[in-house]
Amino acid sequence: MADRQPGAGPRAQRPASGQVLLRRLQDRAPTSTQVVGFLTLVISGGILLLLTGLTLTGTVAALVFFGPIILLTSPIWFPVAAVIFISIAGFLSFCGFGVAAVAGATWLYRYFSGRHPVGSDRVDSARSRIADTASHMKDYAREYGGYLHSRMKDAAPGA
Repeated sequence: MADRQPGAGPRAQRPASGQVLLRRLQDRAPTSTQVVGFLTLVISGGILLLLTGLTLTGTVAALVFFGPIILLTSPIWFPVAAVIFISIAGFLSFCGFGVAAVAGATWLYRYFSGRHPVGSDRVDSARSRIADTASHMKDYAREYGGYLHSRMKDAAPGA
């Protein structure tokens, strides 16, 4: 008991409840970087919300002002837009078909000059399969044609 100091009982060792609450708040308090990030988020969100409102207001005002003008001139705008759309679509189609024709001609030139472009092995195998099939059909036609010819002589001896 000699090492005890006066007033150092169990009650004196516990901090006051206000100090505990203050210490917990300080432990959970955001850092300055987090505060600046939060303020940046709030300010940029407010600016974007303001710009959204201005855009919506401008769009509605433009529709109110230009709506009747657009409605009255629509018989002119629709045919003009249709002609422009068809001419642009035709031009793009023409260019696309031209590019495809040039690509095909280049491929054919490379194939016939012996440079073996991509896919030439498929063309060669298809060509050999067609030639084999034609040869088999020719042989079959000779056999079957000879059979029909002999059967025709049997049916009509003078033929």
